[in-house]
Amino acid sequence: MQLTSSHPRTRPIAAGHLRAFEAVARHLNFRAAAEELSLTQSAVSRQIQALEDEVGTALFLRHTRAVELTSAGSQLLRAASMALERVDAAVRQIRQSAGRKSVAITTWASFASMWLIPRLEAFQRDHPDIDIRIDASDNAVDLATSDVDLALRYAVPQVVPAGAQRLFGEQLTPVASPWLLQSHPIQRVEDLARCALIEAGDAHRTRHLEWLTWQRWLDTYGAPPASPAGKRSRAAAHTRLSTQRWMYFNYANQIVQAALTGQGVALARLPLVAESLASGALVEPLPHARLDSPLAYWLMVAPRSLQRPEVKAFCDWLLQQAAATREAIGDVPDPDTVDNID
Repeated sequence: MQLTSSHPRTRPIAAGHLRAFEAVARHLNFRAAAEELSLTQSAVSRQIQALEDEVGTALFLRHTRAVELTSAGSQLLRAASMALERVDAAVRQIRQSAGRKSVAITTWASFASMWLIPRLEAFQRDHPDIDIRIDASDNAVDLATSDVDLALRYAVPQVVPAGAQRLFGEQLTPVASPWLLQSHPIQRVEDLARCALIEAGDAHRTRHLEWLTWQRWLDTYGAPPASPAGKRSRAAAHTRLSTQRWMYFNYANQIVQAALTGQGVALARLPLVAESLASGALVEPLPHARLDSPLAYWLMVAPRSLQRPEVKAFCDWLLQQAAATREAIGDVPDPDTVDNID
């Protein structure tokens, strides 16, 4: 039936459709929303279409490679976000009062998979009554308004909020699989020219993350004579090792996985590969050529969650794990942050 202005719909809209709408509106991407909701992209698309039919107007403008909100969509998003947030808060309180305790954590995917998740089994063994929920996302979360209890983030000290606790700092170091080093021994910087070099693909576009580049490392520890001069850009490091192949990945876990499978030498974040180095799965061929990074790993706790026993228990455990990592990598904290360490 065609909706007309003389016969507006009055029945309430389906609450389930609002979840899909809010996710798509937040990501402005149907695929990302579908992944977050554990649904197929077509299922999310059908929910949005059904919601638009119920509302009586388009909520999104669909372009070939992009999605944007209409004015009606923006209006509905403001109301839906507040409503869903209040519902989630109420459900959280009900669950807690029902006796099931939980801790919600936001962090980025590589840190979750490489550092946090491998250690969680020990916490869950000691605290079987506490559920853990991990939201692995690069998007910043407002701890004051979201349903997340704590955030684990990667940043320079100057940008973290007051009250953030420093878990550990960072050094960058070349790592490779032992069987790659059998065929291509690396005893000095020049030997890197015989292997593919692996680094973060987007580090050159961000000032702080430039520390993750081979260019920065080579500028510090030297390299073979440069090829004919070119523009100083991402290719600048390439000209320093002109015979070399390069591989780029967006995520730290992809960089390390490529190194583990012998595809090249990775410039790795030492805290994230400490376990692999200890087990021998990776080798640090130039251990005296570590590069100090200004970035560090931080714990931030939502103000409303500070006094909850399950959150305090998780934070205490987390700080113990961080202390072990600091010892493993020989981390010496910055003077400005030493008071924030357990």
